[in-house]
Amino acid sequence: LSKNYTPGGVDDKWYRHWLERNYFASKPDDREPYTIVMPPPNVTGVLHMGHSLNNTIQDILIRRARMQGKNACWVPGTDHASIATEAKVVGMLREKGINKSTLTRPQFLEYAWEWKENYGGIILQQLRKLGCSCDWDRTTFTMDPDYYRSVMHVFIDLYNKGCIYRGKRMIHWDPRAKTALSDEEVIYKEVNSKLYHIKYLLEGANGQPQTNEYITIATVRPETILGDTAICVHPDDERYKHLHGRFAYVPLINRRIPIVPDEYVSMEFGTGALKVTPAHDMNDYQLAQKHGLEVIDILTEDGKLNEAAQLHVGEDRFEARKNIVKDLEEKGYLLKTEDYTNQLGFSERTDAVVEPRLSLQWWVSMKKISEPALEAVMNEDIKFYPAKFKNLYRHWMENIRDWCISRQLWWGHRIPAWYAPDGSFQVAETREEAFEKFKQDGETSGVRHEATSHDSRLTPHDLPLTIEDLKQDEDCLDTWFSSWLWPFEVFKGLSNPGNEDVKYYYPTNTLVTAPEIIFFWVARMIMAGFEYRKEKPFGDVYFTGIVRDKLGRKMSKQLGNSPDLLALIDQFGADAVRFGILIASPAGNDLLFDDSSLEQGRNFNNKLWNAMKLVRMWEERLEVGSLRLEAGHSSHFAMEWFENRLNEAKKELEGLFAEFRLSEALKITYSLVWDDFCSWYLEWVKPAQGEQMNAAVYERTLDFFDQLLQLLHPFMPFITEEIYHLLRERKEGDDLVIKQYAAVTPAHKNILESGELLKQVITAIRDARAKNNIKPKEPVRLHVQTNDLSPYQHSMNILLKQVNASELSPANGAVNGAITVVAGKDKFYLETATALDNSSQKEQLEKDLEYLKGFLVSVDKKLGNEKFIRNAKPEVIALEQKKRADAEDKIRTIEESLSQMNHG
Repeated sequence: LSKNYTPGGVDDKWYRHWLERNYFASKPDDREPYTIVMPPPNVTGVLHMGHSLNNTIQDILIRRARMQGKNACWVPGTDHASIATEAKVVGMLREKGINKSTLTRPQFLEYAWEWKENYGGIILQQLRKLGCSCDWDRTTFTMDPDYYRSVMHVFIDLYNKGCIYRGKRMIHWDPRAKTALSDEEVIYKEVNSKLYHIKYLLEGANGQPQTNEYITIATVRPETILGDTAICVHPDDERYKHLHGRFAYVPLINRRIPIVPDEYVSMEFGTGALKVTPAHDMNDYQLAQKHGLEVIDILTEDGKLNEAAQLHVGEDRFEARKNIVKDLEEKGYLLKTEDYTNQLGFSERTDAVVEPRLSLQWWVSMKKISEPALEAVMNEDIKFYPAKFKNLYRHWMENIRDWCISRQLWWGHRIPAWYAPDGSFQVAETREEAFEKFKQDGETSGVRHEATSHDSRLTPHDLPLTIEDLKQDEDCLDTWFSSWLWPFEVFKGLSNPGNEDVKYYYPTNTLVTAPEIIFFWVARMIMAGFEYRKEKPFGDVYFTGIVRDKLGRKMSKQLGNSPDLLALIDQFGADAVRFGILIASPAGNDLLFDDSSLEQGRNFNNKLWNAMKLVRMWEERLEVGSLRLEAGHSSHFAMEWFENRLNEAKKELEGLFAEFRLSEALKITYSLVWDDFCSWYLEWVKPAQGEQMNAAVYERTLDFFDQLLQLLHPFMPFITEEIYHLLRERKEGDDLVIKQYAAVTPAHKNILESGELLKQVITAIRDARAKNNIKPKEPVRLHVQTNDLSPYQHSMNILLKQVNASELSPANGAVNGAITVVAGKDKFYLETATALDNSSQKEQLEKDLEYLKGFLVSVDKKLGNEKFIRNAKPEVIALEQKKRADAEDKIRTIEESLSQMNHG
């Protein structure tokens, strides 16, 4: 066996073995199901730290459920990711010298599918390196044929119910991806801008601009003045009352625009006068609707000035801004410029600055389907962990807006709407079905027509209409419109309703996701679950934190602060990476990632490895004979104590898992292994130099080690499986990954307290030996002054061995010339042949006394706080009272010791 643990080929060996044994596969049976559906990563994705955290947590939950005897099913898959994938394919084509605009839609999709087949499964392969125990046979893609048909079915169904409509409204536009975005796909960032104060000349009595009379407007977007169609002021603003009903002129292009009063304008902001650009601002568009203003769109779909702008046509919006500022300055319209901090919207997918844009799009009316989804979370039919996210969810759901679901892309689920030459349309899955609907409607006005925001209708088309006349909508659906069906459609719950899988696995148990997609995905999945399965999609939602670097910055490719996860797995091993990311991850809170936590994981691997080697060495020193342990054997108490400590920890872990406090659960397991088992138990049962190992103790120790490996396996699957097979000969199929947990038995409090006392005494005596320069090999004689000797009787041999004492005898008072040690309520006296310096011992006792008095003051202060007593749980108050009693006992004991030393 190597000196330290080397993950090397261990990870691959065991993962291959688990797959060959089909341990991750799941089929419906009579067991209780435990189901998780993986948040599908983008088909373009590669493994990063967020994936590592999210999928490690899912794997811990699924492995634990499998070892609890449940039918564990973890469904993996990928999302087609319209915007991201199309960008990848366009980039690939550009490298080949091909422009997307030169291709037909079928030609482009051929390239897209080719790209998906070559690169689309990379992240799922990488998840295997992390140890993810998914049922890979169930891998789902959001554009699989059955899935595609289900998306079409949902669109058509919601349209027929009146929940989907087509309308011309202001939307968020991504000029880089050239597509609409939903509200949730816009990320607002604080940016440093410039505020430009520009004068708009007023119209005089002669109908001409007055060079000496103007109104000042402050704007951060001077390029949009070319689309201004009004100026708005507050009706009560005394500065501008005389201008109501008058006109002004847009600088540079001299467009005559009205000055209109409206309470929307803030008198305090800027100059109190607002330029109105209806085509390029959400609120300005509402003002235009209200006051009947003209709407002039001055930007192309890729963010350049168009012909309607009149100036700088063809220039990018930000380049045009610089040039227009120069023009305004040269012509005397720019009064001043000042620094300004504001919030700016960026595309969540491309990081381009988003433009408001008036556009004809498809929408879901969310109010109609959101109520059951809000109720389910508020009444905790679906529980959020941490619960703080309930308020965020409620606020969004109570203020929910309609969802823009159309995207101007070719890769994705194409909208099933079919248009006649006059613009009228029918919603149907196929051209043939649409044509039948057109025929049924005939020449009546019952034909569904294209609607604008003014609810106008086009005239009915002239028959006869041929099937070849029908053209399908060019747009695709928002990616989230397909992934909101994920919890049931991975089991074909819509494409094959009533099948055995969906009846058995749905609703799923736990969703593990990030809080930033609580609206994108979580809320919408809940809505879809109630709409199409009439029940919730999952019972619990665990929100992970965001992985940040040591400076608190979110990890991203742009910042270059996101480590190569596969390189970390190669360097440290998957178990150490899993340990490192989880140990620093408090539920629902962001975590600051540091390589030191991976080092801690690697050190823990080595601790386990060396513990295994130590135990294996004892095999060579086994006593020949019976496996029975004779009465009074020195290891009796050690085994009894550790069994109870193990049961105590198991019970504690059950509670932590129930609350999804997984980081704390790992810390408990870590401490159980490192401290209780390795540092204490193994030391207590280790045979002395030259002695043999009792066979019964050895077998019991192996049993304990097995149980520890079981507890640790969900967190660190590879090393635990490896050590499990190195500890003992195992039968075929006896693998840790499927080893079932035994029922948890209650722990005996008295034995645990005796064990804790023994650890305290050993630690205190060892410290005293070290401080008094007593060499480890030099034996001492021990005397104890106590009201109850019984706790030491069962552990006497362990105590004597651990502190190298020849005997332990009771004492009625101080022992002359001995070192005094206080442990709990008891006093120990160490007799040694070494000459002692009482002054250093006295100094240490005085320091301990000072600390304990300060500690007692803080506890008394807490227990004297009425608010604390009123609000704290009874067990918390009881713990503080115990702290006070213990501190008082120790203070009394130390004061007695000091008094004896002073009078000695």
